[in-house]
Amino acid sequence: MGVEEKMDLHQPECYVNRELSWLEFNNRVLEEARDKNLLLFERMKFLSITASNLDEFFMVRVASLKDMVHAKYDKRDIAGMTPKEQLAAISEKTHELVNHQYSTLNRSIKPALKKEKIILLDGHEDMTKKQLEYADRYFMDYVYPVLTPMAVDSSRPFPLIRNKSLNLGALLIKKETAKELIRENKEEIKGKKAGKLEKKQEKEIEFATVQVPAGIPRLILLPSEKEGEKVIILLEELIERNIHKLFLNYEVLCTHPYRIMRNADLTIEEDEAEDLLKEIEKQIKKRQWGEAIRLEVEEHVDKRLLKILKKELDMKEEDIYYSSGPLDLTFLMKLYGVEGYAYLKTPKFIPQPIKELSTEEDIFTQIRRGDILLHHPYQTFEPVVSFIRQAAKDPDVLAIKQTLYRVSGNSPIIASLAEAAENGKQVSVLVELKARFDEENNIIWAKKLEKAGCHVIYGLLGLKTHSKITLVVRNEEDGIRRYVHLGTGNYNDATAKLYTDLGLFTCSRAIGEDATAVFNMLSGYSEPLGWNKLSLAPIWLRGKFLSLIERERKHAEEGREAFIEAKMNSLCDKEIIAALYAASKAGVKIQLLVRGICCLRPEMPGISENITVHSIVGNYLEHARIFRFYNNGEEEIYLGSADWMPRNLDRRVEILFPIEKEELKNKVRHILQVQFTDTENTHIMKMDGSYEAVDRRGKVKIDAQKQFCIEAEEEMQVQEKSIENRVFCPLENKQ
Repeated sequence: MGVEEKMDLHQPECYVNRELSWLEFNNRVLEEARDKNLLLFERMKFLSITASNLDEFFMVRVASLKDMVHAKYDKRDIAGMTPKEQLAAISEKTHELVNHQYSTLNRSIKPALKKEKIILLDGHEDMTKKQLEYADRYFMDYVYPVLTPMAVDSSRPFPLIRNKSLNLGALLIKKETAKELIRENKEEIKGKKAGKLEKKQEKEIEFATVQVPAGIPRLILLPSEKEGEKVIILLEELIERNIHKLFLNYEVLCTHPYRIMRNADLTIEEDEAEDLLKEIEKQIKKRQWGEAIRLEVEEHVDKRLLKILKKELDMKEEDIYYSSGPLDLTFLMKLYGVEGYAYLKTPKFIPQPIKELSTEEDIFTQIRRGDILLHHPYQTFEPVVSFIRQAAKDPDVLAIKQTLYRVSGNSPIIASLAEAAENGKQVSVLVELKARFDEENNIIWAKKLEKAGCHVIYGLLGLKTHSKITLVVRNEEDGIRRYVHLGTGNYNDATAKLYTDLGLFTCSRAIGEDATAVFNMLSGYSEPLGWNKLSLAPIWLRGKFLSLIERERKHAEEGREAFIEAKMNSLCDKEIIAALYAASKAGVKIQLLVRGICCLRPEMPGISENITVHSIVGNYLEHARIFRFYNNGEEEIYLGSADWMPRNLDRRVEILFPIEKEELKNKVRHILQVQFTDTENTHIMKMDGSYEAVDRRGKVKIDAQKQFCIEAEEEMQVQEKSIENRVFCPLENKQ
């Protein structure tokens, strides 16, 4: 390959900006909210998800870019954009996105809710007399005692506004001053005439703010005279109507909600931190008070009030978002949870038992029969929980070792690990304290495990441990045997019902030895000379992937059949993308299934004509990482915890593991085949970085996620029938 040819693969025009690619992903989620073929509450859920996604995007990605601009960091990204240029492009795209969010809410979701007799009131002015009486009573009984009004004047500075909190800003004037002005001007302080007051006595106007309490339900159900009708008003509207009760000596000129987003990207100087746990605890507190980077207000906000907010929060116009509806659309997820509307939701699928683990034998006996593949959420996560639970109680188990990145709020796995330690077993747990937005939760669990007698490792210096691995060491008749679970998703029994992931149970000697080496490396920085089956980041994994891609390229150049299929959350590593381009140029057929960020451009003439990029956004969040390489007919299939991103390959501890049993390989092939032929939830990426829905003309309707649900149920029905046929039924005596 010549120098000129190499340069073609690395020029900025060959790549999509990471942040703009993510915004394209959130647009795909928004399209689900706009899809009238979906059930109403599912559409509402997707709209809520776009809002929470956008919050995190600002707190982390936009925040990081702003830090770069402040530091005068001008290095261009792989798409050739400086941080400043990225922020400008992001601002334009996010403003468009917010407009589309509220258009979807106002023109589609709310009218559809109204048809179902669910009335979401626009404001307190729309309440009936009966509803007003109820609302005022509710305010005095439940809301008023909780509120803390904060006035701003020469003796009381502008308060620190908490990140993501919903607040009401108000402009006030003292009643005595108002009376004087009325007498002076012979007019009331309302309507159009208030403008004269502003011009004359602007100095007399004061600002106050009230935080909408997070501990009180935001959705308030009002009485309705119509049978079967639910009338809902938001908490902030109740407070706005009654805000004068908080400022008895003042006239309230106007009240408007506002919400700010702050920089929540933790900066931890690990080299200087003597105690990582204490340092992270300290940084978590700071997260609430980082630089304000986004301000949300109503589109008809009072200009005087907005002027104060802009000044006090140091906001530029491009960082202000004007909403044509309630701020913080995540409240829609609460509405999704309202009972009585099951017919407007996709029926909940019950994860099915796993055929190989459906006997009453202990889990270790079942694993010894052969490797077992798990496909969540179509198959239950319970065997993973049971694996730890049985190990904790089994007198033959000597040790349990596990990595934890994100766990559920009431994790049965944590409880079992604590029990194992109390039962005298050697328990080692790596709890990743740097798991973004789960730091606080993980600190709590880490302390609990330590108290129970577990050996807790608080992550590694400079690295996040993102791998999903559990090792159980058991003393058996023929000696020590190691049982291993490896997965693509977290040890979280809650998200395992929502995320699609794969896991593997094995007692392979080679993988068992590797698993031991992994934990020795994590606890004692002891790197083995070589590995049997596993590949780990940040040392070996990048090279492994590059060599696998290069092998397919060479096979194609030699005229052999060559293809790559890969599924992941994100693809933005330049070296990997350049290697895929080179393989494509050589004739390798490459199919990618990338849920979120994709910086690779498909369909570029002479470069990526052999690459297609699919993205599935469905009822479940696609989370599994699968890598399939043809290898001249001797296929190699791998699962792992890592995306093709620099952070995964260079700054995290990740594990890639092979699927070697032919039966299990077929299962993984089937998963990929079904997903690549999906017609209902798939979008295809175009060369410019945008996406279009798959062309359904002439194609059989395939919804991959629904199909996997059906297949899991059918597999268990066959299993149950087989068990029934094996039951001995004695013949009745003939008379």
